[in-house]
Amino acid sequence: MLAVLNARATQLKQRARALWHAHPDLADGLKQGLLLGVAAAVLVLPPVRHGHLQGAVDIVEGTRAATSSSAQTPRRADFVGEQPSADARIVADWVAESRDNRQLAFAVLDKRGARLYVFDRDANLLGSSMVLLGSATGDDTPAGVGNKPLAALRPEERVTPAGRFVSEPGHDDAGDEVVWVDYDAAVAMHRVRVVDPKERRFERIATPTAHDKRISNGCINVPIAFFDQVVKPALGSTRAVVYVLPDLKSLQQVFAPAYEAAQRRADVTS
Repeated sequence: MLAVLNARATQLKQRARALWHAHPDLADGLKQGLLLGVAAAVLVLPPVRHGHLQGAVDIVEGTRAATSSSAQTPRRADFVGEQPSADARIVADWVAESRDNRQLAFAVLDKRGARLYVFDRDANLLGSSMVLLGSATGDDTPAGVGNKPLAALRPEERVTPAGRFVSEPGHDDAGDEVVWVDYDAAVAMHRVRVVDPKERRFERIATPTAHDKRISNGCINVPIAFFDQVVKPALGSTRAVVYVLPDLKSLQQVFAPAYEAAQRRADVTS
């Protein structure tokens, strides 16, 4: 019987030492107390059945898991070598840390840089591309714009609105595949196409200059290959979340109060 108890004590000591090695920042007192306390408990208590022994092991494993969780660094978006703007990085990291995307794939549209970043639900970048945007600078949807024909839109109404949008896949009036970013405002993400040959949309989307990208009526025009290979698989089969960064407003104005709450949590842990 003593041999059995000694074997059990040795097993628990080994597990406790493994916990210590995995977390060397634990205090020396905790280290000694855990090792000696567990060993003493095994030696002085009556013989135990397997279930009781497993319970002691579960306590050690639970302590290890809790310590590991508390030591984790804040979750960040993985841009896979891309160099996003500071605002795009802030919003993507906020989504990753707060899980504001609710386990859905998501996209971050940097309007100032005219670049779209598409992420999976775990904030890993799937791809990025330059895109065409509304020709007017602004962050709010003009009243009634969703009910107007394109020809009736005034120049100042051709805005790609900023904000957090729950997108849905669908089709436009012509039957083409789109991702509806804001259905009521008729703002969609779709393949680039010719609307007016004088606009030279295919030439504009191929340049590296953000200024060239302000030409659409408010929709987000995406290169055909990028839509087929990245947008459609990630955003084109179910709901997703699209974060459109502002032209003129601050991030806090557009994404508050959720953004500010996430920032407060980040300040506490930093």
